[in-house]
Amino acid sequence: MLKIALPKGRVSQEALEKFNAILDDDFKFSFNERELISKNDNYSFLSLRNQDVPTFVNRGDADLGIVGLDVLIESSKDVVKLLDLQIAKCKLCVANIKGEEIDYSKPILKVATKHTTIAKNHFAKKAVVTDIIKLNGSIELAPLIGASDVIVDIVQSGQTLKENGLEVKEDIIHSSAYLIANYNSYYKHKKEILQLRDKLASI
Repeated sequence: MLKIALPKGRVSQEALEKFNAILDDDFKFSFNERELISKNDNYSFLSLRNQDVPTFVNRGDADLGIVGLDVLIESSKDVVKLLDLQIAKCKLCVANIKGEEIDYSKPILKVATKHTTIAKNHFAKKAVVTDIIKLNGSIELAPLIGASDVIVDIVQSGQTLKENGLEVKEDIIHSSAYLIANYNSYYKHKKEILQLRDKLASI
């Protein structure tokens, strides 16, 4: 039985739709609000927090996983990247108050984000010294109250930024959900995993 880690929420629903479309089985995989495992004789889908998917796959607690490219890069976990599923598309961007340019002349640029590794690497390439402020929510608030100069955050429609008087200044990466595999699982179940990948790639 292959164990497949899925992130909770919309990505999980979109991924399960793809899996249900390719699997030759009358059983349809789904999760109710509190359910953590959905399985049949061949597959076991695990419902996890987005950030935990690379950890479970890297450790071999799951054979495969679906995770956003931004989360995968941020985690720095060593896994096999198999397929861009072309779902959950978004961008990781630098943003600040609308109409204000980023002041790169400051000795230290204050950056609020939950993507600390990506933010640090992005500004390091620009030779900009940063004070990285780790936040897990309401990141848009930071520049509005002077807690940060800029934010690095996921942007889909941009509506949340607009409603809070912010705007995108730079794109860092374009992200979507990827199918990933544990290295040992990949070599042990290579034929089955590649067949699954190819079926997913065909829809």
